[in-house]
Amino acid sequence: MKKRPEENAMKRMSILIFAAVFAWFGLYGAPNTFGVVPAPDGGYPGGNTAEGQNALLSLTGGTFNTAVGLFSLESVTTGSFNTGIGAGTLLANTADENTATGAGALLSNTTGDRNTANGTFALLSNTEGRDDTATGLSALQSNTIGTSNTADGAFVLFSNTEGSNNTGSGFSALLTNTTGEGNTADGTFALMSNTEGDDNTASGFSALQSNTTGASNTANGAFALFSNTTGRLNTAIGNEALFHNTEGVDNTAVGNKALLTNPPGFDNPATGLIASIAIPKASGTRLLVLTRSLLTLPAIPTSPTDLRHSAIILPDPAT
Repeated sequence: MKKRPEENAMKRMSILIFAAVFAWFGLYGAPNTFGVVPAPDGGYPGGNTAEGQNALLSLTGGTFNTAVGLFSLESVTTGSFNTGIGAGTLLANTADENTATGAGALLSNTTGDRNTANGTFALLSNTEGRDDTATGLSALQSNTIGTSNTADGAFVLFSNTEGSNNTGSGFSALLTNTTGEGNTADGTFALMSNTEGDDNTASGFSALQSNTTGASNTANGAFALFSNTTGRLNTAIGNEALFHNTEGVDNTAVGNKALLTNPPGFDNPATGLIASIAIPKASGTRLLVLTRSLLTLPAIPTSPTDLRHSAIILPDPAT
């Protein structure tokens, strides 16, 4: 009779389990037989491995920990499945399932679990934060209780302390973020100055670089929304789109240098290459310019009434 797929899967799993058991007994059943000479040292009961001064010094009942380096995993007692490779890695750790590679990585961690730090001083100050991943020199170095952050690159999320659910990739991305949450920065210096702003997305070199507390902004392109500080709900797609916007709200710019010199205002859309590059606007007015090459500009308006009539659609010269 043909077996069901789940039965075949269970059989394969059973084979793997038996293979692991036989391998276990093979290793521990012949303690005096080694493939290398001299025999490796550092093996301890419970599947623990320690190599280096004070490595796993306080261990009492923890299992399957690996500590290599001066003071590595020195404080763990009953924690399990931790790996520390490098001087001072996971020095204060008492929790489970942390991995630290590099001198000082996760050095201050106490009860935070499921963290991964790969790089010198990565997650150095973390104490109770969990599910954080830091790769690179000093990535997430200041994090203490922030959770579920991902930092990929040197100094990424360096200043983050309590912010959670942030993702940074690229040199110094989200560098000064402290308590901001739900931010995504992909690119060198992206969202570099953000401190408390939430739910921002920046992709590209220096995108949203000056943002501090602005929230719910999206910048896609080099220098997009570069000068934004407290503005929120803005969308900029394209090189230098909304470059000079600082406090404006709910602006949308799509295209190279679109709304480049947008003054403080809100609810202004622009689409196209250098669209509305230098047209003044007042808060609440809607300006729409659709063109790939803005060759002429409307007359400079002198009143809000004139502004309402300055909304134009220019034909695309290329068509």
